[in-house]
Amino acid sequence: MLAAARAGAQVTPDDVALAARAAGERGIPPTLATTARGREIRPKTDGQRALVASIDANTLSFALGPAGTGKTFLAIVMAVRALKARHVSRIILSRPAVEAGEKLGFLPGDLKEKVDPYLRPLYDALQELLEDATTQRYLERGTIEVAPLAYMRGRTLNDAFVILDEAQNATHEQLKMFLTRLGAGSKMVVTGDDTQIDLPRGLRSGLLEVERLFEGVDDVGIVRLGENDVVRHPLVGRIVAAYDRLAHEHLK
Repeated sequence: MLAAARAGAQVTPDDVALAARAAGERGIPPTLATTARGREIRPKTDGQRALVASIDANTLSFALGPAGTGKTFLAIVMAVRALKARHVSRIILSRPAVEAGEKLGFLPGDLKEKVDPYLRPLYDALQELLEDATTQRYLERGTIEVAPLAYMRGRTLNDAFVILDEAQNATHEQLKMFLTRLGAGSKMVVTGDDTQIDLPRGLRSGLLEVERLFEGVDDVGIVRLGENDVVRHPLVGRIVAAYDRLAHEHLK
């Protein structure tokens, strides 16, 4: 954090509080990456540490948890880190375009124009980690690919770091299709919040089955993050907790 401040990066009171919490839990964690503005990226909570450890140790990792826990950003940090270390030759980022029903033909414009609104959060994370020119160059060369889940079908993804974000909006069939795209020399991370499913009525999220299907399976890690792992504004953690309490009341 001191290095980031010296480099001119903004350090907020929330950054200080989270860093102090992380340092107090198990010592100062290692720096995973540095943003384009010079800010050091480290896991800030126990849940984030567990996710980093799972990604390092397993070919397939699931990160389950509410908004604000940093699961998607941390997965992309690990992907960029693997690319820079030449552990993989490309990064593939995907999301279900659930608002368009994965049937993008009804939207105007070419493919990029159609899918960009649904993939924008992934571009935002990339641009925080890489210079704009570097991000654009990687995208043009295919070193980084950002595509909707529907466009993964029929492919074998070799030598790649593959991330599926918002996986709660993938059906059982779609999630199975995605997971079986895994090829030689690749690593996969699947992120999602199984309390925020936007699928049409009658469709069941494949993410709801993950823990039952894969708990204890070799080379698969499942990390569940909670309100204590929220790293956005402190109020976000309290909002998540309030909704969790409401959900538990409805189950009674």
